[in-house]
Amino acid sequence: MKRLQQLANILVLVGAINWGLVGLFKYNLVESLLGGLGLVQIIYILIGLSGVLMLVNWGKK
Repeated sequence: MKRLQQLANILVLVGAINWGLVGLFKYNLVESLLGGLGLVQIIYILIGLSGVLMLVNWGKK
């Protein structure tokens, strides 16, 4: 479970950085890196699920 939480943390961080870049510069890093591979939607789903996992685990040790 610790590995899953670490992966979720990384994905949420990637999502936050991506949204910061979109907001500041209208540059989507995820689409730039993976746009041609058709993985963008899967990555966005994984980032969203990671956010839900972090919310569920909020305040737990």
